[in-house]
Amino acid sequence: MNPRPYVASGLLEIQQVDPAELSPGEFVSRVRGLVDGQKLHVMVIDSMNGLLNAMPDEQFLALQLHELFSYLGQQGIATIVTLAQYGVIGTTMTSPIDVSYLADTVLLFRYFERAGEIRQALSVIKKRSGPHERAIRELIFGKGRIFVSAPLTNYEGVLTGVPRPIESPSPVEGSPVAGV
Repeated sequence: MNPRPYVASGLLEIQQVDPAELSPGEFVSRVRGLVDGQKLHVMVIDSMNGLLNAMPDEQFLALQLHELFSYLGQQGIATIVTLAQYGVIGTTMTSPIDVSYLADTVLLFRYFERAGEIRQALSVIKKRSGPHERAIRELIFGKGRIFVSAPLTNYEGVLTGVPRPIESPSPVEGSPVAGV
């Protein structure tokens, strides 16, 4: 997607922020200034890692983020935040901070290996309201498009990064089993 026409028309604004130059309070103040000064519908913070790395010992960071996300929600602004995990594949991946309690929806992107290729999986880990998609799906980027596959029902262990093929998906507990 070419963002230039949207930036030129004022529908999209992109600001680079150097987290080493801002305290968490200054960052929150800057975001609130944007919200108060413009009619925003969506805010994307990509990524929180820079802010977290710039202030590893900041004891009130989670509280300030809670306050910021609450304010954005009260203003009716959809907020999308990315947070990279440490590690690439396997069960040793960790997050630098747990902000999942602040979110209405949490999507997990994981790398996994299959047939000698690095692939990406997408799953909904948390959804506060409405139906919750429980399937793990492959996420494919290419040729200017994003494709989300059908559920990966023939594999288990995708989220660990090392999927194993299974003969057939096991029935969901409590659901009727054919022939029984």
